[in-house]
Amino acid sequence: MKNTIKTILLFFTLYITLYSCSPKTETANLTYVKLQIVKTEKDFEKTVAEKGIAEGFYQFADSNAVIKRERDTLIIGKKNIKNYYLNPRYLNATVTWSPDAVTISDGGDMASTYGKYAWTSKDVSGKEQISKGVFHTVWKKQKDGSWKYIWD
Repeated sequence: MKNTIKTILLFFTLYITLYSCSPKTETANLTYVKLQIVKTEKDFEKTVAEKGIAEGFYQFADSNAVIKRERDTLIIGKKNIKNYYLNPRYLNATVTWSPDAVTISDGGDMASTYGKYAWTSKDVSGKEQISKGVFHTVWKKQKDGSWKYIWD
């Protein structure tokens, strides 16, 4: 009887150990995080379309976010990012994008996306100009569970 109890306890301990190390749970969690990031990207794009570039980039920025723009200029902090996009040349511009890839950190608290974007604006003569390229965004999970970009 004593050996049976020991065998059951050993089996139970082994089962719990293997179950807790199971990659299925981790994979399922990372898949869920990946879906959160894709939704955040779409919400970000929708906010930019509805409220303007300055407001969208402001709302989805971490307080210490950094964006890199023309001539390798770094704009640091969400207020500075908003001010950058309040420049009159961006007021009538639009931007669309879609992530082609999402990478999640092992801890599930950081992520990055990249994909294609298209900026549409008008030049001084009123002619529509479209600029296309590739974006790369780094996301950080916030204390409230939301995602904000720290690099764009």
